[in-house]
Amino acid sequence: YLLWVVVRVAASFSFEVLLSRAVLAALADLRTALFAHVERLPASFYDRAKIGQIMTRITDDIESLAELLSSVGALAGELVPFAIAAAIMLALDPTLTAEITPLMLLVLAATLLFRHFSGPIYQRMREAFSRINEHLHEYLSGIEVVQLSGREALNARRFGQLLQTNRSLENRAIKLETAYFPLVESVIFLAFGCVLWLGGDKVHTNAISLGTLILFLQFCEMLFRPIVVFGFQASVLFRAGIACDRIFRLLDWREALQVPAQPTALPDKLRGAIEFRQLDFSYGSGIPVIRNLSLQIAAGETIAIVGATGSGKTTLSRLISRFYDVPAGTLFIDGIDIMQLAPEALRRRQGLVLQDFHLFTGSIYDNIALGNPAVTREQARQAAQWVQALHFIDALPQGLDTPLDDRGQNLSQGQRQLLVFARIFAQNPDILILDEATASIDPITEAALQAAVNQVTRERTSIIIAHRLQTIRHADRIVVLDKGKLAEVGTHGELMARAGLYRALYEAQVLGKTE
Repeated sequence: YLLWVVVRVAASFSFEVLLSRAVLAALADLRTALFAHVERLPASFYDRAKIGQIMTRITDDIESLAELLSSVGALAGELVPFAIAAAIMLALDPTLTAEITPLMLLVLAATLLFRHFSGPIYQRMREAFSRINEHLHEYLSGIEVVQLSGREALNARRFGQLLQTNRSLENRAIKLETAYFPLVESVIFLAFGCVLWLGGDKVHTNAISLGTLILFLQFCEMLFRPIVVFGFQASVLFRAGIACDRIFRLLDWREALQVPAQPTALPDKLRGAIEFRQLDFSYGSGIPVIRNLSLQIAAGETIAIVGATGSGKTTLSRLISRFYDVPAGTLFIDGIDIMQLAPEALRRRQGLVLQDFHLFTGSIYDNIALGNPAVTREQARQAAQWVQALHFIDALPQGLDTPLDDRGQNLSQGQRQLLVFARIFAQNPDILILDEATASIDPITEAALQAAVNQVTRERTSIIIAHRLQTIRHADRIVVLDKGKLAEVGTHGELMARAGLYRALYEAQVLGKTE
């Protein structure tokens, strides 16, 4: 027995070390796979999903899964001594072993009842925790608006309500756990009592020896220990099981853009001809956003798209960038159906500058090159010079190597947007899309940048989406959208002469005329 104890301790130590390493490696792999998976999900998924929920799955739910793996590993480690103890006890006295079996059935019944009542509570707890993360992400991301509007107290009350909901569920779970744990913990003491009572009578009648009874007691602890361990781990297992379900539901999310098995290969350089053929498009709500649109954009042409808010301007740019599926035969790039192209290959040939841009943690050079080894430091400087950003970059203490704070907060809004322009120009795209790209730049900088944009757009197909109509007067053609439909197409002079929707928009904005 002493030898068995020594072997068991050594085996347990080795098992715990190997288990910990395996759990950490598995979690790292799972986090990597989950992050890579959500990166590949299409824009339509993010139109519905909340970032706080996704963050909860990648962070907190994965941590809960670590507890699950450790708990399962710990239980698996108890199965070997359990099997050995059961075999020895059956060999010593099958009758006595059978007489204490009902205690194990009692624990099993209690565990099933606990699982039945606690499962829904743990599910609601995870959902409540996700809502807490959603609240934090939403309001901390917009903290300036919160403080400007004086919503601190209101947000604090709403946060307190979310915490109260979570606390109420936690209290219900604790009540179940405090009723379940003492029952399971007492099983081993009941087992000892039964063995002493029943085995003592057998010793008295010489059915077994005193040594057999003592050995039986020693192995009885090994037999019931896995049951007790499971009792203590049941709460962790059930909580983590809910988190595991949420993780794998996200991993199993199969929403994706339609990509042919063998996408059409793109040439080394796109001409940039774009054609819409009776295109109809709607988002998940089913309400049409683009209606029967037919339009041809010639290679190298600069097209401006204007229209009232909600007319579908930004939607067109997102469709050209292949963020959504469109009906086959309705959108073509250089005569190739866009649905026959791989989205990643097409996006590498396009440059898209949005009004709501994003900068990453890292240096200025990192944010211009975006990890593209083909963009050298000299090319990054050249791109910054093109967009009139080099003067403020050189004025920084470390120049291109200056680290940026979160979202580039150590730069002004206009400087950040100039960096986004430099990023696009450094990529040298075949198709350039500017979606309200100069909205955050002062007039002087905008004038200099507009000159650079005019020069760069001569070499490629360019689509400019703008609300400020003064900035697009020199476009080759201006496309006017109205509620998703093509209303007018022509040059600035032609559209002003027609006295249609474009002229009404221009006069209302530039000349201040209203009906």
